[in-house]
Amino acid sequence: MDEKNRFRGLFDVVAELNRMREHVRHPEAPAEPAQHGIAWIPLTDIFVRGNDIVIRSELAGLSADDVDISLSGGTLTIWAERTGAPDEEASQFYVRERRFGTGRRTIDLPEGVEKRNVSAVFEDGLLEITVACAALRREEHVEIRAAGKGPVKLMGKDE
Repeated sequence: MDEKNRFRGLFDVVAELNRMREHVRHPEAPAEPAQHGIAWIPLTDIFVRGNDIVIRSELAGLSADDVDISLSGGTLTIWAERTGAPDEEASQFYVRERRFGTGRRTIDLPEGVEKRNVSAVFEDGLLEITVACAALRREEHVEIRAAGKGPVKLMGKDE
């Protein structure tokens, strides 16, 4: 995919929220159609294999050229573009579940993950991303003290 706007999708979400708010405020007015800026979210499994975190996303009907993966500030983003929606204006659909357009999925990774630890393979509509050694990273809890008192336990953790 070409270089993408890092804020893509944000304005679509804001526009959709504004549309819904106006519909609630004025239910008698005809509702504008949904924008579907982000038309779909890839189905995704995230699991641990050894010391690695593995992310599998189902991207049926796409090729590797239709997919973009970025890593910024500990967040992995999968973008995909499914084009070629059939022009079926004259058809009457009984069910229409497939989505076309832009799809996006964001996944927060453990702190400190670098691009060199991330690899991806795309085969038969399945994207598999491996984040090496990410399962070894553990979150650290911060001790909270009440003013003038001893430490307070966080969420029942004994650390």
